[in-house]
Amino acid sequence: MYRHFLLLLVALPCVMLTVGCQPTSVEKEAVRFAIAQAPLNLDPRYATDAASERVNRLIYQRLVEFDDHSKPVPGIASWKNLGDQNYQFTLKQNLAPFHDGQLLSADDVKATYESLQQLPDSPHAAEFANIRAIQIINHYTLEFKLKQVDPHFASKLIIGILPKSLIAQQHDFVHQPVGNGVFKFDSWNNTLTLERIDDGQQVTFIEVKDPTVRVLKLMRGEADLLQGDLPPELIQYMQTKPRIKVATTQGANYSYLGLNMQDPILAKHKVRQALAYAIDRQALIDAVMVDHTRLADAILPPEHYAGNPLLKAYTYQPALAKQLLEEAGVALPLKLVYKTSTDAQRVRLATILQAQMKAAGIALEIRSLDWGTFFAEVKKGKFQLYGLTWVGIKTPEIYSKVFGTTYIPPNGFNRGRYSDLALDEMLRQEDWQAVTARIHEQLPYIPLWYEGQAAAMRQHIVGYRPKADGNWDDLKTIKRAKGQLQ
Repeated sequence: MYRHFLLLLVALPCVMLTVGCQPTSVEKEAVRFAIAQAPLNLDPRYATDAASERVNRLIYQRLVEFDDHSKPVPGIASWKNLGDQNYQFTLKQNLAPFHDGQLLSADDVKATYESLQQLPDSPHAAEFANIRAIQIINHYTLEFKLKQVDPHFASKLIIGILPKSLIAQQHDFVHQPVGNGVFKFDSWNNTLTLERIDDGQQVTFIEVKDPTVRVLKLMRGEADLLQGDLPPELIQYMQTKPRIKVATTQGANYSYLGLNMQDPILAKHKVRQALAYAIDRQALIDAVMVDHTRLADAILPPEHYAGNPLLKAYTYQPALAKQLLEEAGVALPLKLVYKTSTDAQRVRLATILQAQMKAAGIALEIRSLDWGTFFAEVKKGKFQLYGLTWVGIKTPEIYSKVFGTTYIPPNGFNRGRYSDLALDEMLRQEDWQAVTARIHEQLPYIPLWYEGQAAAMRQHIVGYRPKADGNWDDLKTIKRAKGQLQ
């Protein structure tokens, strides 16, 4: 694996010699954004994968956004609490119209959230089951009346707003989205193309699964921008090239190993502890991840208002891991199946993980699946172990959705089917320090890291920097400089 990867790196300059770089006019051309995974669903009521969420932020606008400390702030509306079970939202004046020309009103907000309540197959539907009624006050104002008290209700209203008329027509938002965001939908054949409303600048999202091929496309001028899912060797290589700019920053997206708690072996606490001690997370970061990646112990980072900086990290102790397995009555080697995507970096991570666990008496079988199949099996609970990353998480309610007994799919994201009555009570009390400590001790997830963020672009791309949660919001203002060499 390592030798093959390094050979590809050495080959990069040779490819560049055969391709060359020619001056071209870049004005009005689309910005070509090469990404590891294409979005799956552009209906914000259904989307859960990272690419879809990031694209939807460009197409739609939301009632609520978040500040740098993950506190809710007005998006397209301000709000006030009229009582524990009644929230009033007032839309801002002069909002951008929907991309089909209709003006956005309180009726569209009501229709969007009422439609969510009527979509039992939506992964977000359970989030809004507490809404008793939505009442229109006037064109700009509406009230959400709740069944039960929820002091965090406002922070949940982050679904992109859809036009009421198209909801009634059962429009296909999945493939032909209509919002009122900075970008409108242009086309989606082999690639997705969006067009910026104010100046017509287009952005084309090109799926290129292999990171080395993505870098080659950037070097050859077949792509203008890359972000994320790049191993450190390629980042370092691009930093040496005069026509390429690289920007990195600390990240907040949480990577983890998910466990199937219905599996009789993984249901044993000592087995889960053994898994945590069988992983050298820092070695994995050094081998696979970009700069600014840091060890994680909980979904939300320590600087979050619900973070817990007091959690004690699980260190790499393969001898202790083997001892715990023996104490759990497990015959060695313990055979486990780890599912991941076919993304080259994820497969490389799995291969190193496999070697580390072998020293702890664990025989890890790797099954790499295409993204759609892999994600579908995770959602159905068809796994022993899997690796994924939570992206863009802002509120501590994520702990209920992921670990609460009542949030087993299709009612939430408890894909490991974890049930802990003690944790459920802590979640009800919203004692986030106790919640994170309990999760860290029980290990329904094996924590890995918060991914550092990196973006690489050609010289003519101006005004783009990666964000801590990996979003692509700078596409809203990105420019192609005139008179530059591609």
